[in-house]
Amino acid sequence: MNHTVKPKMKGSKQLFSNPLLERLSRTHISIPLTLYSVISIGLLYYGATEIGLQAGMMVLMFVLGFLFLTLLEYVAHRYVFHMEPTNKVKAKIQYTVHGVHHEYPKDKDRLAMPPILALLYVAIFFIVFRFALGDYVYAFVPGLLMGYATYLFVHFAVHAYQPPKNFLKILWVHHAIHHYKDPERAYGVSSPLWDYVFGTMPK
Repeated sequence: MNHTVKPKMKGSKQLFSNPLLERLSRTHISIPLTLYSVISIGLLYYGATEIGLQAGMMVLMFVLGFLFLTLLEYVAHRYVFHMEPTNKVKAKIQYTVHGVHHEYPKDKDRLAMPPILALLYVAIFFIVFRFALGDYVYAFVPGLLMGYATYLFVHFAVHAYQPPKNFLKILWVHHAIHHYKDPERAYGVSSPLWDYVFGTMPK
């Protein structure tokens, strides 16, 4: 990632000359949070009433899905969003996907993946885990989606609001270090768990 880009505390950046693409690159945080919550409730309801999954296994698979998302969040942030821009194509992708967020961290419309792209990922994950887990996909994917919703909520809150005066302040400080002090550390947003595991906690 280009470390010479200094964050701007105000403003936004136009990424696409096409007005439709530019509009689609912006997302109000309430849209994905509502979308993932509704899909999760629907899948859980179907799994319980139509498939007949037992409550204990549903809870276990939901928690595993949630934890899997925190790992996926860490891996994607560290190795995809912060990939080295070794050529012009990689540089363009990296900046469009994540670099613009580092340059304009206060741009609230670019703190979540656009819904159309997000729904495509949901469909892919559902198909993959349906094959791997069978009917338990109806509990695992909701855990994954609510894990992602938690990530989005925390990420939005960290960038949009002042840190609270309670235990949640650690998430504000953790992510602030990543943005303003050391972008090669503190990759976890919803949790610093995997930073501890993989040795990327701030010094």
